[in-house]
Amino acid sequence: MLTQEQLVHLNWTKTESMMPALVQHSISGEMLMHGYMNQEALMKTLSEGNVTFFSRTKNRLWTKGETSGHFLKVISITPDCDNDTLLVLADPVGPTCHYGTSSCFSDSTPDWVFLYQLEQLLVTRKNADPESSYTAKLYKSGTKRIAQKVGEEGVETALAAMVNNRCELISEASDLIYHLLVLLQDQNLNFSTIINNLRTRYK
Repeated sequence: MLTQEQLVHLNWTKTESMMPALVQHSISGEMLMHGYMNQEALMKTLSEGNVTFFSRTKNRLWTKGETSGHFLKVISITPDCDNDTLLVLADPVGPTCHYGTSSCFSDSTPDWVFLYQLEQLLVTRKNADPESSYTAKLYKSGTKRIAQKVGEEGVETALAAMVNNRCELISEASDLIYHLLVLLQDQNLNFSTIINNLRTRYK
């Protein structure tokens, strides 16, 4: 979250008391929306934990989700190098856009965001009817079978690489990643946990 020193150095004069605020999904990295904050909106955001803008249309403070219930729960706020723009990492409650999509920039979804969306889909399959989807059937089969599938797909991925079959490698690697995500969900883990562990190792 913003430190007291960062707050003091925010350049409200340069932005004419209306600072751009970019809101990004704290896990997937998806850019959710853009708005403006004056000092009052920023302090309300910090004190209540929900993203609040100054709406130039309504000419008042506006907390995202105040009518829909689709709040943006603040994880962190960081100023840019010029102290005239804010990057807000948030966890969305429901869709962000009033059109019902996860982002106001939904036509430009980065590849990594799709991986997060796939993981969220796998979560919904945990308690689904095994006859309704392959994923639900995998969960029903138990950890041993899921782990076995990861092993099988890992071997097939390696074999595809060894024979230099590019198309087969892409297909098998896709199967491997899918089954690995299922295994992680089966163990109540998510991919961000793995990323954080890799980040620790990188340091």
